[in-house]
Amino acid sequence: MPSARSVSRWGSRSICRAVLVVICPILIQFHLNSVAAQEAAQRELPPGSQCATCHAKVVETYSHTSMAKASGAAADGLISGEFRQPKSGILYRVYEESGQVWLSFSSPHDPEVQGKRRLQYYIGSGRRGRTYLFTIDQYWFESPVNWYGQKQVWDMTPAYQDAREAPLNLPVAASCLHCHTTGMSAPAPGTGNRYPSPPFAHAGVTCARCHGEASAHLHGTGTILNPAKLPPERRDDICRQCHLEGDVAIEQQGKQVYDFRPGDRLSDYVRYFVKANATGQGLRAASQFEALWQSACKRKSGDAMTCTSCHDPHSTPSAQERTEYYREKCLACHGKKFAAKHHPQGRDCVGCHMPRIPSSDVAHTQATDHRILRRPDVKFEDADLNQPMQLVEFPPRKHDPPPLRDLALAWASLAKQGLPDARREAQELLPKAVAQNPDDASLLAAYAFQQQERGETTQARALYERSLKADPNQSDAETNLAVIEAKKGNLERALELWKDAFRRQPWQSAIGMDLALTYCQAGRIDDARTVTMRMLEFNPDFSAGKAMLKQLNSNRPAGCR
Repeated sequence: MPSARSVSRWGSRSICRAVLVVICPILIQFHLNSVAAQEAAQRELPPGSQCATCHAKVVETYSHTSMAKASGAAADGLISGEFRQPKSGILYRVYEESGQVWLSFSSPHDPEVQGKRRLQYYIGSGRRGRTYLFTIDQYWFESPVNWYGQKQVWDMTPAYQDAREAPLNLPVAASCLHCHTTGMSAPAPGTGNRYPSPPFAHAGVTCARCHGEASAHLHGTGTILNPAKLPPERRDDICRQCHLEGDVAIEQQGKQVYDFRPGDRLSDYVRYFVKANATGQGLRAASQFEALWQSACKRKSGDAMTCTSCHDPHSTPSAQERTEYYREKCLACHGKKFAAKHHPQGRDCVGCHMPRIPSSDVAHTQATDHRILRRPDVKFEDADLNQPMQLVEFPPRKHDPPPLRDLALAWASLAKQGLPDARREAQELLPKAVAQNPDDASLLAAYAFQQQERGETTQARALYERSLKADPNQSDAETNLAVIEAKKGNLERALELWKDAFRRQPWQSAIGMDLALTYCQAGRIDDARTVTMRMLEFNPDFSAGKAMLKQLNSNRPAGCR
């Protein structure tokens, strides 16, 4: 199951839709295209099959790990069930029928809000949780309901715990696929989640994730990568790529995290930042590496300690073996004499010093506390509210400080959350970073958004134009610039921008509404209706969209008033 983790370049939501007209209340009429899903060849080879000739035992034990089971064909990982969301009343069912897996949804309030989606893949081993994926017109989405394995319950996905409508347009993030699969395809530029071919080539995480591409080795003309022989930073980067979340992740210019390969420096693709001197947030579901660095074990051991000091990535101890297995890992450093006088009858070191505590970002989920606390009852300390919040790169690099660009974007990302300290820092750093990097599309868009929020629309407009010249596929920059143009009465320019953004991301209901309402203002009712129906293909329970379609189909749609 994907965590809340999201790695992306600068993105901002469209702001200030006051220029747009008010919508009337509702009756729905929408059209859903049948799912012409591409069947993915997901059942071909289990992870490591090509390696089994020489490494049969390793491949066999690895096949039982969570990484090996991290993804696959929906029919191979089916957990049937149903869930009624209390706030919306929507009933969701996940079930098998005629050899295919389906998600159905139905509303008790609106008989037209019902249908089903064919589920093609699953993400998540099921130990913590599992979600399913479906496609519409090659755009891939997560099911709005997840299976939470630790509590054995169905519930809404983390992003939609409080949803009052049926959210069927939650895009599958490339960073999520990167960590749960091997051989993922890159999404089409500017779309975020449109995969012209099946989004990943192999079920689960395969040997290549840690050992690199093995074709030359298989033909006897090369070797595979042994992570243990890498320098400490690059060794740790292999685990860090999926087990470090931080508060902000900033991709490098022209790079994506899924481009990373074992042996590379992860910081060449993405840099992570954490808030220092901020109120304790608890443990995130996917940031074990961050917690480990807070432990006395890691601080005192330095580079000698890494994830594989305690974990064998090729196997998982059984429930019966677990206590003694990890006890031996502790005693490898602390020694037998320590064990003889330190709770000799209490052999479960992990159960005491690394208890599971509720994760701060995923409901119904507990995270093992990798801080390895001496006293497990110690709580996270609150911030000193008299001190300003700080933002530091994680892990810290003494000889490689974060570029001004990345620090400015990190503060800008936090500013979107409404943090006053972050807004002040972003206002100071963004113009300096843009001066250093005048053609960086992400920086230009972030600075433009900041100026737009401050009402400096002339400067924001120029910055957005520069940003789109550097990267025309930025939907957020297009939609924000369109708001400015619409306010100035430049409807044709606004329509051009919204049309281009909606063409790439038709699942973005906010863009669809802006475009449809502007068509109405221009008197282009048929165009407004086409856009609204397209929007409802992806988001059929969207109340504003349903109201819009009702008005467009009425006898007085002029101006959509």
